[in-house]
Amino acid sequence: MNAALGVFLHAIGGFAAGSFYMAFKKVKNWNWESYWLVNGLFTWIIMPWLIAVLTVPAIWKILGEMDMHSAGWMFLYGACWGIGNLTFGLSLRYLGMSLGMAMSLGLSAIFGTLAPPVFFGTFDVLTQTASGRAILLGIAVCLLGIMCCGWAGMSKEKELPEEKKQVYIKDFHFKKGIAASLFSGVMSACFAFGMQAGKPVADLSVQHGTQDLWKNSVGLIIIMGGGFLTNAGLCLFMNIRNSSFRNYFSSGDYSLSTNYLFCAIAGVVGFMEFMFYGMGATLMGRADFISFSIHLAFVIIFSSMWGLIAHEWTGCSSKTRRLIFTGILILMLSTVLMGWGNYLAS
Repeated sequence: MNAALGVFLHAIGGFAAGSFYMAFKKVKNWNWESYWLVNGLFTWIIMPWLIAVLTVPAIWKILGEMDMHSAGWMFLYGACWGIGNLTFGLSLRYLGMSLGMAMSLGLSAIFGTLAPPVFFGTFDVLTQTASGRAILLGIAVCLLGIMCCGWAGMSKEKELPEEKKQVYIKDFHFKKGIAASLFSGVMSACFAFGMQAGKPVADLSVQHGTQDLWKNSVGLIIIMGGGFLTNAGLCLFMNIRNSSFRNYFSSGDYSLSTNYLFCAIAGVVGFMEFMFYGMGATLMGRADFISFSIHLAFVIIFSSMWGLIAHEWTGCSSKTRRLIFTGILILMLSTVLMGWGNYLAS
């Protein structure tokens, strides 16, 4: 195992996850649910199948021989994660890149790190070893960073009038965004459960000649298929409620093909998160459950960078800007601590 390379791959995945939403800024005259669904078709269906077919030599044989019990749990966890992913998208819509990502993914990092070892009976790794204590310290620091980012969001809410909040974040709504972030933070952690449940499928892939680095490719098909089911269902419901089915055939005075192009770009870049997550987790050794928190901390760092570049904090006081910068630095520190814990474990 190579923990350093694993952390590097998580950083690449984090950059992809922190950047994909920027492509939506080029989508015009479409409702949110429409471009989210088109993006999801690429993220959760097209790209997982494409990568699996290219990297898994005996994919059809593996699908036929895999344990249906494991596959069922993977699909179920994927469906639950999909609900969290949908509300995650709403948190970005209402809070912007930096604050939305920090709140949603910081909470998801905590739940996603703690829940699997508790559920699978390996929590003693955290409480009885030096590596586990370093990881728990990293989680505590991550929570502090989330609180700091939330404080910055509340400060922004008080300082800016409504029209200024919506100059750079069109649908800014602090209360809706916080509610979406809280729900997303809990439900998105199900992705870590899905990866844990998929270990028998990953082992079967290796037995059939799949390189260890790509052993999670088949599992991603199943997990993300479950995610697509819930996202597609809810997006289509919103299409009906908002009478927005016409978006798929027209974008007014804006290019329809451009909308589809940038939704596809968002989807492909978004999938890179999960591909590099799977590769990074493979290299993390016996403490691979910490992959989720390391990965998400990188996502928060890069998305915060894009939020600052996109001027999401323009007009705020120096105090509020210091708070969000401090929150990002604390989250970076939490990544270092959790990475150190993984190093001790390996």
